[in-house]
Amino acid sequence: MTTTATIHRLNSTTAFNLELFFELSPDLLCIAGYDGYFKKINPTVSKTLGYTNEELFARPIDSFVHIEDRGITSQKRENIKKDNPLLNFENRYITKSGEVLWLAWTSMPVDSEKVVFAIAKNITHKKKLEDDRNTLLADLTKINNNLKQLTYSTSHDLRSPVSNLLSVFSLLDISKIHDEETLEFIEMLKSSTENLKDTLNNYVDILSQKNVLDVHTEELDLNDCLSVVLFSLRSLIQSSKTMIQTDFSAFKKVEFNKAYLESIFLNLITNSIKYAKPDCTPVISICTRMDNEVKQLIFADEGMGFDMEKVKDKIFGFNQKFNNHEDSKGIGLYLVHNHITSLGGRIAIESKLNEGSKFIISFKNRR
Repeated sequence: MTTTATIHRLNSTTAFNLELFFELSPDLLCIAGYDGYFKKINPTVSKTLGYTNEELFARPIDSFVHIEDRGITSQKRENIKKDNPLLNFENRYITKSGEVLWLAWTSMPVDSEKVVFAIAKNITHKKKLEDDRNTLLADLTKINNNLKQLTYSTSHDLRSPVSNLLSVFSLLDISKIHDEETLEFIEMLKSSTENLKDTLNNYVDILSQKNVLDVHTEELDLNDCLSVVLFSLRSLIQSSKTMIQTDFSAFKKVEFNKAYLESIFLNLITNSIKYAKPDCTPVISICTRMDNEVKQLIFADEGMGFDMEKVKDKIFGFNQKFNNHEDSKGIGLYLVHNHITSLGGRIAIESKLNEGSKFIISFKNRR
């Protein structure tokens, strides 16, 4: 008798606990008949949908389902009747107030009783986040495509006047010019124009590629790339009396895109000259070092620097300007960052106001 009483008490306790679990569960728990009506629901169902139990039992379940989801929901219900459990099926329900909710269902049939045991999670918030993310991605994709098209058009359209300018040089009879300084200026201008044409052609070629992963990379000599840039900037460097110190002893070559690397040198050097401290000669240091097995290019100057507390993560943003310099467009560092990160590298900055800046470029390890 004692054993029987104990078993009865345990069964009663178990039944009570199961009922308590059913009643207190934050998820929607229900038992539905093969006839399409609710047979038993927990309080969360009525609380979530806003209907009373009587209203939920009186109407077919389909009448609460969003009209656009009723077809697929009916198909899934028929599959359950064929002893096919339903796992993580998502559909929309309409609350009594007219709000649309997303529910994710897991349902198991009990064919002998002609009922389905189902549990649902309210994933409306998750769906909203997904919709917001997809909208943001669509907007960013559109903006990126517009920027790419603008850059492509600009690079393409600028080639015509540059080509015309080169034609002028070819027509120019320099044999009639005897002033050495004038001849030197003409040669500098011609060389700079040729470099500009090559740069524009490279950008057009890169932008024409379908995927950034297909951007051509090759082993580049840092000295050679830097020399090309220094030659194109020699007038600016001379007029500003800029001092440039280089040390590529740690490594002399890197796997990268030629146009990107020259653009990085160009933008960092011109920025250092542009934002040198007033009445001070610009001093630039460019060197290489190895951080474990990662190749790093270190570019440092003694210019105006940045207040890192103020600029923080805006430093490489598009159209971000941190001073009132008339020639500042907020594009240079944005391009530098994109060139590096698009090929798997990283760039960091160390800077203090009026104490200069140090850019640390880590190239992707190609091994």
